[in-house]
Amino acid sequence: SVIVNYYNSLEMKFMEQVKLFDSELNLMDIIWSKSPITAKEVSIIATETIGWNKNTTYTVLKKLVDKGVVKRSEPDFICTPLITRAGVGQTETNNLIKKLYNGSKKAFFASFIGKEKLTTDEINELKRIIEKSGE
Repeated sequence: SVIVNYYNSLEMKFMEQVKLFDSELNLMDIIWSKSPITAKEVSIIATETIGWNKNTTYTVLKKLVDKGVVKRSEPDFICTPLITRAGVGQTETNNLIKKLYNGSKKAFFASFIGKEKLTTDEINELKRIIEKSGE
């Protein structure tokens, strides 16, 4: 829909201005999968899955809030993502293509697919995606 496309383009423009580091993406994964979630719950999961202490988790959460990618609500410091996993993935992929392939999606796909043995189903799905992107 028009509204979804508009929102996605706004998110992409915003994400081009914001760089998320691996540590921040680790917490975003937790927030995306459990949202809405309290900071305390994020901290517990981060301790169990990443091995972080509470201070590290809260420091990274503060950075995410300051960057505008996580909303903090009271009471209990409820964390809600303001960006999508798909939006971050798209931005990271675009940055990789710019950095390693001079912005050429064709060169990226040729490099990626050239080293992979794809099944017939995967080839058909890629064809469908490419045809849909041209609409």
